[in-house]
Amino acid sequence: MARPARLAPPAWLTEGLRPQPAPIPWAAVARASIALSAPLAVGMATDRPVYGALVSMGALSGVIGDTADAYRMRVFNIAVPQLFGALGVTLGSLVFGHGWTAVAVVTLVALVSGMISSIGAIASVSGLLLLLNTVVGAGLPMPDPWWLPALLLGLGGVVVLVLTLLGWPLRRGAPEKGSVAAAYRAVADLLEAAGSEEYEERRREVTQALNQSYDLVLARRAREHGRAPVLIRLLAQLNALIPLVEAAPAANLRGRLIGPLPPEIPAAVRDLADAVEEGRTGAPDLALPEPERPAERAVDRALRYAATVVHKAEPNPYNVDDRLGRPAALRVRVRRTARSVLFSEQSWRYGLRLALCIGLAQSLVSLIDVPRSYWVALTVTFVMKPDFGSVFSRAVLRALGTAFGLVTAAVVLAEVPRGWWDVPVMMVLAALIPAFSAKGYAFQTAAITPVILLLSDLINRQGFDLILPRLYDSLIGCGISLVAGYLLWPESWHTRIGDRLADAIADTARYVALAFAPERPDGPGKKSGDQAARVRSRRKLYRDLSAVRAEFQRALTEPPPTGTRAAAWWPLLVAVERIVDATTAARVRVDHGAPPPDPAEAAAIERELRELSAGVRESEVLFAVRTDLTGPDDSVLQPLRQEVRAARAIADPGPK
Repeated sequence: MARPARLAPPAWLTEGLRPQPAPIPWAAVARASIALSAPLAVGMATDRPVYGALVSMGALSGVIGDTADAYRMRVFNIAVPQLFGALGVTLGSLVFGHGWTAVAVVTLVALVSGMISSIGAIASVSGLLLLLNTVVGAGLPMPDPWWLPALLLGLGGVVVLVLTLLGWPLRRGAPEKGSVAAAYRAVADLLEAAGSEEYEERRREVTQALNQSYDLVLARRAREHGRAPVLIRLLAQLNALIPLVEAAPAANLRGRLIGPLPPEIPAAVRDLADAVEEGRTGAPDLALPEPERPAERAVDRALRYAATVVHKAEPNPYNVDDRLGRPAALRVRVRRTARSVLFSEQSWRYGLRLALCIGLAQSLVSLIDVPRSYWVALTVTFVMKPDFGSVFSRAVLRALGTAFGLVTAAVVLAEVPRGWWDVPVMMVLAALIPAFSAKGYAFQTAAITPVILLLSDLINRQGFDLILPRLYDSLIGCGISLVAGYLLWPESWHTRIGDRLADAIADTARYVALAFAPERPDGPGKKSGDQAARVRSRRKLYRDLSAVRAEFQRALTEPPPTGTRAAAWWPLLVAVERIVDATTAARVRVDHGAPPPDPAEAAAIERELRELSAGVRESEVLFAVRTDLTGPDDSVLQPLRQEVRAARAIADPGPK
């Protein structure tokens, strides 16, 4: 009997086609609908439909770039990329119709775009719009004079920015407050899950919540001149959550042996979350059970400290942000960023890959007369976007999403009369972009494709006749990306997940050494900076592990051998996360009354982790290792030794 499972599509493809369980961002849906349809209506009313289409294109770029939560960050996320987009369309329009000069310019822009995309989120969107608008300007005839297209596209970004900032006077600081409150609620869920199988998933949610909160608050702090009371309060409340997060691994260990924490504890943390969001102050009212064990004392002390800080009307404005360190001066960060881009192997590698693919696309359409040929380069740009996922799966999903989007566009172009009917159609299609973008890359492509087709048809009318050429262009662009952007590069087949995991294990070894290093007194009633250094090290380690997990998830969407290798190594990544948790739990127990371990025990664990890191770095497959980790059964490090032995056992595949 034939096995039906063999006829099923591969997992890396079905994973990309499965919609993500993300809520629909209704505010973003409304903004996109208005921002893209209103310019068309104005263009129709003034008998300038081309101008209206260009403004809507600029609004589309703003909608794509509006990915932040805090208002200050949204200003940068929308405004800065628009400047790069304006520069791109200007360069493209200046070389329109100039043959190989246009090919050279667009290829050079692709190199720059790829290199700056490695800086960060805003730079990534800026590089994307720089290249996209250069390709559009070089592929479509733009209205004169030369500065007008940039002005119209920028005006579209202004429309999105104005709609975005309408709520700023009423909700200033609300995203930051909501993010900090969400971090408290995530910690409440974590403590509630202590000792259960859900703990690991809740801990990852806490890491994501803390990452997002610190990114929002610290980004705002980096731009504040002086010390704003609201900012000081939020940062103090966020820092007060860290001891509670540190106590969670000890609570989880206690939960495995005894049972879950009393329900009053997570309920108290949720009440603190409400207090953060509502801005409540006053004396905290905590009805907590009496702690008996070190883990319980750690949770109790951390919770009472957090309650004091949350309800305090005026936190100490000094040392409030020393826990994570202060951001460097702007000129220092600019200098570091420039040096990183110019001398980073990763930025040059991606820039050259993108330039090669764009150069091939532009050369191909220069040699072959392809209708609407700029779409080939546009497809390459979206497929090669570095932070969208696997190049291979993106190429396949892009082709599928484009095909679905072309079906929608074909219906619109065939059945809807051109003119004022374009406005309500655009209202509907634009609303689908943020709604579908939250569901996955293929869904985002399916939503954006008909919008761009409709706008480009308004600029240079071709109607239904552009549907098949657009499909051919998309397939050509996906083919170029697969061959020149994936198959020809060794790292596509020899993924760096092993190196990333080895780095994480080495950092874990350093964290173990730091966690159990002897503390040096720094004056009466004080300790040295060891505790703050441990906090920074642990936060950085969890953030790095989150990035490594994302890299693994991206590798899982690759076809064999990369995907199968990532799947085989996934349990080791989980084991490393458990080692970090066990280290934190042991440190917390020592801080709250447990006997400190023998330094030789910690040194042995550190040595085992460094050996494991070296072995992972030198191999592409799981390998056998020996470990003789022994120690007293009543030692505080016994759970940590068990986790390290489990990690070494995972690294041994056993008999085949």
